Amino acid sequence: MTTPAQPFGQRLRRAMDERGPLCVGIDPHAALLADWGLTDDIAGLERFALTVVEALADRVAVLKPQSAFFERFGSRGIAVLERAVAEAREAGALVLMDAKRGDIGSTMAAYAATYLDPASPLFSDAVTVSPYLGYGSLRPALELARESGTGVFVLALTSNPEGAEVQHAVREGGATVAATMLGHLRAENADATPMGSFGAVVGATLGDSLAGARAELAINGPLLAPGIGAQGATAADLPKVFGAAVRDVVPNVSRGVLRHGPDITGLRASAEQFAEEVRAAVASAAD
Repeated sequence: MTTPAQPFGQRLRRAMDERGPLCVGIDPHAALLADWGLTDDIAGLERFALTVVEALADRVAVLKPQSAFFERFGSRGIAVLERAVAEAREAGALVLMDAKRGDIGSTMAAYAATYLDPASPLFSDAVTVSPYLGYGSLRPALELARESGTGVFVLALTSNPEGAEVQHAVREGGATVAATMLGHLRAENADATPMGSFGAVVGATLGDSLAGARAELAINGPLLAPGIGAQGATAADLPKVFGAAVRDVVPNVSRGVLRHGPDITGLRASAEQFAEEVRAAVASAAD
């Protein structure tokens, strides 16, 4: 694989403008395989993943495979993931690997190489990472992303209730841990146009709890926003949740789209509807 000619932030901005601001997850968990009438084995996994790629990779901005659902099948599952990533990118979608890796030193460098090195069979356009061994522990991934034209999404304000005990903790000086992470990302994206390549994961379901943090969301980079659809958030909620940063939001929908499978027409229609709803919400916020 070759290194992308443009930084991830530029490629993501163009994809969102042309295809609509939407990220669709590829989450082949056992219950969803059953809902599709598929077996919970390699055959079912492959049918599921490649059907989603066939249906959506030529029309949505971002596809986000959840690595764990492939890893649970061992090496054969990883082989399916490799194929899905390659075919999705070949069809024009940006691939965000949802791996949430986090470690230090040479281990973090190895994780980074797995997803952000163009020579890797799992080479993706971006990867999710966890900063809770300290933001500095992510440096190998950040540096490789700059070198390879890829992106990194850092967990910042997640929607799970357990996240608050870490993310809302107040550091010496009065800033929360989440605000500190957002500040680091703002610095990474300084002077990038039209958008930086270093993003944050911020739950779309957080609603009014973000009221005091909206100014901090302006990181000049993408905000991956899980929670649209089955988790209860809607496209219309996005301007209220994200404020002035809403144009940089990449809403993530998984079950809301995937429940329409294995019918390809249904998957496409659902994704197109979500993308149009988000586009309309962003446009209304700009008026």
